Amino acid sequence: MKILVTGAAGFVGRNLCCRLENIRDGKQKAPAGVIIEEVMKVDIDTPPEELADYCRRADFVFNLAGVNRPRNPEEFRLGNAGFAGLLLEELRRSGNNAPVMLSSSIQASLEGRYAGSPYGESKLEGEELFFEHGRLTGAPVLVYRFPNLFGKWGRPNYNSVIATFCHNIGRGLPLRVDNPETELEFLYIDDLVDVMVDALGGNVRREGKYCVAGPTHRVTLGEIVALLESFDAQARTLEMPPAEPGSFASKLHSTYLSYLPADKAIFDLKPHSDHRGSFTEFMRLGASGQMSVNVSEPGITKGDHWHDSKWEQFLVVSGHGLIRLRPVGDEKVTEFEVSGDRPQVVRMLPGYTHSIVNLSDSERMVTLMWANEAFDPERPDTFRDPV
Repeated sequence: MKILVTGAAGFVGRNLCCRLENIRDGKQKAPAGVIIEEVMKVDIDTPPEELADYCRRADFVFNLAGVNRPRNPEEFRLGNAGFAGLLLEELRRSGNNAPVMLSSSIQASLEGRYAGSPYGESKLEGEELFFEHGRLTGAPVLVYRFPNLFGKWGRPNYNSVIATFCHNIGRGLPLRVDNPETELEFLYIDDLVDVMVDALGGNVRREGKYCVAGPTHRVTLGEIVALLESFDAQARTLEMPPAEPGSFASKLHSTYLSYLPADKAIFDLKPHSDHRGSFTEFMRLGASGQMSVNVSEPGITKGDHWHDSKWEQFLVVSGHGLIRLRPVGDEKVTEFEVSGDRPQVVRMLPGYTHSIVNLSDSERMVTLMWANEAFDPERPDTFRDPV
């Protein structure tokens, strides 16, 4: 299958082309029965003769070309409906009745807040050109009215309010929010790309003459800002905000990180060090506890304490050690010899005093530790008792 993508360098186009090329190269799974041979990219600088060649050879056309922020209203018509007309004429001239997809907008609606906007009118005109193309040629026509889109590779102050917010917060720039209670509908770019790739295999959900992309999320501007501020604070507080898979918060967190300057990908931790080694809190997971890294100097024993309710998991990732557990009030000791060469998790059981010993006389031992709750100095639940 040879696929033509217009607007290939734009926000949606770039994300779609990367997915299509991954499928072509065997890096991602394709819909059943779909084999991608070539991804033909068209953008504003593509020569007319190259576009004509692509239109002749295409087995499927994604028309993502458009204008969001023109210098004057006339550019809406030329960049949206105008290019759509040229593309469809070229397909008809070559006798190509391949399926054609149009990325329209909810602003094409003739009702509500978008009625009569120059952008919406240009999108509506483009829709009618595509529907007419289907009537003239019999080609399958897929018209999607997208809500607000968000995700990686968008342009701040152009594609999306979320792109602008992510860009500004990651750089310490101010945000402008006129009404935090304003609720908008959003569609995540990876969910949209899933829908478009599924269309290659004929899997399309329709409502009347329009195709539907989802899932979408309705969120207020105030909720978005609060989430972004919690993401930004994570490097300082180590608190990892909730991110249930598939949730808006999870998708927004990925989006926020994609807008960070590369030099902000790193942040310092605060180790607690003494002659025995160091203990460094790494991540706080809310109701799911905390992660830490423990470094033990050669021959050192750490621990020798127990907990009423708190429990932990230890994973030695480097070095060679011995973990010992004993029920409080009992003399029976259970021992586990552990090594970074053989990953094993040992659970520190409530009511058991426990210790970890570095058995090496020359090398440090590094242990990854998880506790089911973050340390609370007001209620430490930690009681000294040598194993």
